[in-house]
Amino acid sequence: MSERTSGGPPQFVVALKCCIALLVAWLGLSLAAAVDTDRLLAALQALGGQPASFRDWQRAGADATAMNVAEDKLRRVNEFFNRRIRFADDREVWGQGDYWATPMETLAKGQGDCEDFTIGKYFTLLAAGIPDEQLRLVYVKASIGGRNSLLVQAHMVLAYYPTPDAEPLVLDNLITEIRPASRRPDLAPVFSFNSQGIWAGATGGTAPSAGGIGRLSRWQDLLTRARREGFD
Repeated sequence: MSERTSGGPPQFVVALKCCIALLVAWLGLSLAAAVDTDRLLAALQALGGQPASFRDWQRAGADATAMNVAEDKLRRVNEFFNRRIRFADDREVWGQGDYWATPMETLAKGQGDCEDFTIGKYFTLLAAGIPDEQLRLVYVKASIGGRNSLLVQAHMVLAYYPTPDAEPLVLDNLITEIRPASRRPDLAPVFSFNSQGIWAGATGGTAPSAGGIGRLSRWQDLLTRARREGFD
């Protein structure tokens, strides 16, 4: 029989409620441990975005943070962006030929192109605890309609490396399923990069190319703007 306090609920119920409250608080703040949520929300609202969009993104990040298996984190974040963001080219969204949007800019607009999907997933997974060295943004040539298609276009995806020499998993806005690189013969890597450097192709376990991210001015500018938003 459970021990009761005078006129109150069983002690184990009280303890359970306390644990649940602590867990809820931890989940709600887990993403905030890696980013400045006040600044991020302010940035999104300044762009005309709605707080509800920010809360949904924060919830997806908190869910991913609480997951113990890296592949589950990838799946949660990949599905969030693929379902929440509508594909649109930069001329439609930003009125210019090529613009790399920050995650808050993409959320505020609710639309973006392949770079914007990839950038949003990258920063969200970093905030969810995936190490930077395990993630790379990969510029590829995509064969639309299959590997033998003559229709090829520039495209960007996010690659996750469980270990430096492992075959990467590919997160793509074109398909929701996360597949190993060997199951994406329609993608031909050109170069890859993260905040640490730039690599030729997408091969893991190699040192970045000389010159670092300074060689990719658009990425360097994006990192500066993202940090200004609150991705510290």
